[in-house]
Amino acid sequence: MKKTKILVAFLMLAGTFSACKKEQEEPEAVKPTADHIEIGYANNKQAIRGRDFHFNADVTAALRISAVSVKILQKAGQTYSASWKMELDWAEFKGVKNTTVHKHFTIPAEAPEGTYEFIFTVNDENGTKLELKEDLAIIDAANMPVDPMVDRDIFSRNDDMVYYMNTYVENPLLFKKGDKFTARAQVKQIQGDGILYTALIKRKLNYFPETVAQLDMAKATIISKTEHTGLGPASKVNTQKQINGVWGGDDIVIGAEKDVLGNAITGNKAWESGQYNLVILYFNSTYKVSTHKTIPVTINY
Repeated sequence: MKKTKILVAFLMLAGTFSACKKEQEEPEAVKPTADHIEIGYANNKQAIRGRDFHFNADVTAALRISAVSVKILQKAGQTYSASWKMELDWAEFKGVKNTTVHKHFTIPAEAPEGTYEFIFTVNDENGTKLELKEDLAIIDAANMPVDPMVDRDIFSRNDDMVYYMNTYVENPLLFKKGDKFTARAQVKQIQGDGILYTALIKRKLNYFPETVAQLDMAKATIISKTEHTGLGPASKVNTQKQINGVWGGDDIVIGAEKDVLGNAITGNKAWESGQYNLVILYFNSTYKVSTHKTIPVTINY
């Protein structure tokens, strides 16, 4: 009997040792990770029928990426006017370890309104995968409480107009050291609280912010910053759009030591000859919607 007990104890110990050894030899595979995720502009998790949709994620694979995909699927228990889904695959990320998945695509105008399941999947060559799921609202612009748009943009050099409402009076927009650059922009169809920026950014920095949250003061020379609070609903026009708006704009001298916020124009922002982007960024914090516009500018310093 005593021998039997010793044998059982030995077998249990051997089994435990074998299992521990196996765990040491075969660690669980690591999954890919993602951060700085933005589903919709300003990560508002909204999509507008017939318009551009923004998605961003910084992905790090454990080994290498084997596949990246996005699916927008109708949810069980929800009612839709028609059956619809969207599935996208991006093969250009295959074989990469670290990358930014920054994509724009159009939500078809025929997509039914409703709440959908947004699924972002990253497969790793080590056999693991990352799958992120979020609710996404697809809506019609006519049913939005605000639908911000850059309605008027007017830019001048030494008080002489060079650009007016999508029309180049001078193309390219060329500025020299000592010129006064005046930037004016109006955003319409808004209410509540919001903020509007105009900024100059060197194109060689490969930095293209699309939302206020992405604005990096170390790379952007701010020309103007305008905030509004408690803006009430305006009267409607025939298109049923809000016509309330806010103007933003200021002057900056090409070669100035500081921008309108008092930030020193040094480092990545230091003045030099080359191609710049004039960027207009608006975010409505009440309704979590945003818009942006970019206009090319040349500086001869």
